[in-house]
Amino acid sequence: MSALDQWVTQMRAGDRRALARLLTIVERGGPNAAAVLAATHQYTGRAYVIGITGPPGAGKSTTVDRLAALYRAAGKEVGILAVDPTSPFTGGAFLGDRIRMQDHYLDKGVFIRSMATRGGTGGLPRMVKASLRVLDASNKDIIIVETVGVGQTEVDVMRVVDSVVVVLVPEAGDAIQTQKAGLLEIADIFAVNKADRPGAGRLITELEAMLNLADTMPWWRPPTLELQASNNVGVDKLYGLIEEHHAALESSGNLAKKRQERQRQEFFSTLEEEAGTLLKRLADRQGSLATVLSRVESGKEDPFVAAMQVINNGAFLREWLATIEQPADSP
Repeated sequence: MSALDQWVTQMRAGDRRALARLLTIVERGGPNAAAVLAATHQYTGRAYVIGITGPPGAGKSTTVDRLAALYRAAGKEVGILAVDPTSPFTGGAFLGDRIRMQDHYLDKGVFIRSMATRGGTGGLPRMVKASLRVLDASNKDIIIVETVGVGQTEVDVMRVVDSVVVVLVPEAGDAIQTQKAGLLEIADIFAVNKADRPGAGRLITELEAMLNLADTMPWWRPPTLELQASNNVGVDKLYGLIEEHHAALESSGNLAKKRQERQRQEFFSTLEEEAGTLLKRLADRQGSLATVLSRVESGKEDPFVAAMQVINNGAFLREWLATIEQPADSP
């Protein structure tokens, strides 16, 4: 049995160190990440994934903490991916696991992982999707993804989770700003946190008015609720709404469709990223692409026109194929 197979076996048996080691490998990407995903794929497809998103300071971490407690009370194994700002000094997660959700730190039924954005779009690093599958393979029933809350690009959370909860606070701005940020389109549930503060009722009224005008699915209209996560008020209702959305997804057949589309999108996005890497390798060599790039950089050719000519050039495609067949470290 290889070391990788041993780690997977240990992870499946509940070894948290083995799980952490495998997550570190997939975060780094590359061939080793692919090996981990290949070894764990047969164990995936069981976990339900929840996204908690919204502006900074909305109380997302507290909401996650309270939800995790309810899922644990229901006997569920929980995994949490807390996506943090990248530290300017270490390049790692700025907020660590021990700062967050301390009540769960010693609970073997909860595994918390902080991940640095490292420039990932939508506050989500590139390998979050891979990390979710490893957590899924580790027998987690529920996985909660908390995003960093970066505004407009937050819509990326919709592509990696089953249910999206948007957490807002009255003082974070009106519902119009929420609509501008694109959160209205991705939310399955709206939770107005810190609802004991002035303006909470008005924000819910505005959200409801916008939802009345929105093109919602016939099988699900995003509900709104008041929440005081720090006081554990309304969290049980949020838990119930997530379970209702889960049931609605399954009964309508949309859970399977959503996951299928997610797999499709990841397949093509990975192809695009890897093809881009190969193209950059070609451009660094003395070949046809390097010549074209030089003409584009000097302003002699239009970038779009040049790119289309390259794609339609059979000689270029043959050169590209030769590059693919060479080892990555070849001169």
